[in-house]
Amino acid sequence: MNRATLIRHIKERYRAAPEHLWARTPDYAVFRHTDNRKWFCVLLNISGDKLGLDDHSVIDILDLKARPEYIGGLRQIKGVFPGYHMNKEHWISVILDGWLDDETIRQLLDDSYHLTR
Repeated sequence: MNRATLIRHIKERYRAAPEHLWARTPDYAVFRHTDNRKWFCVLLNISGDKLGLDDHSVIDILDLKARPEYIGGLRQIKGVFPGYHMNKEHWISVILDGWLDDETIRQLLDDSYHLTR
């Protein structure tokens, strides 16, 4: 799933618009619940080496909340990493653009949305 498709999906399914909170990183986007204002995901673009990859090219990732008891198993999936700049016991980062199928990303996004309600 690419960035544009992801943003469109989030807007349609969760009625959440991207918020660009940091002037230094205008491509970073936070998505919040409309009622409690809690974040349910963060869209970022970082160099792959920040996740421990050998590749230094910039990639899109999505930070998502996950159940702590599932984190270890999820991190065994190619394209899933400890949450970048988040609590690693509760958050994961997934690489967009071909690492995971769209349905898996949508399912993880749903889980994150419900966990942060």
